[in-house]
Amino acid sequence: MLAGDFRIWSTQADSGSITSFRFCPDCGGTVAYSNETMPGTIAVPIGGFADPDFPAPQFSVYEERKHRWVAIVGEGVERD
Repeated sequence: MLAGDFRIWSTQADSGSITSFRFCPDCGGTVAYSNETMPGTIAVPIGGFADPDFPAPQFSVYEERKHRWVAIVGEGVERD
């Protein structure tokens, strides 16, 4: 369940799937997003949290689109 104030912006991919982004109305930061290809899943970008005890991510997406200088490291990371 999402609580609090947010604004929604949705976009449709070339494949036809729709992604809905939830933004903070004050700062414009992405609070969460969902994609209809993964029903029941809400993704939360952990970079928006300053809590050092925030749970570690269970999986990462978009590695193929990251900048060259970004390194994905840690236990359980599959390497090329």
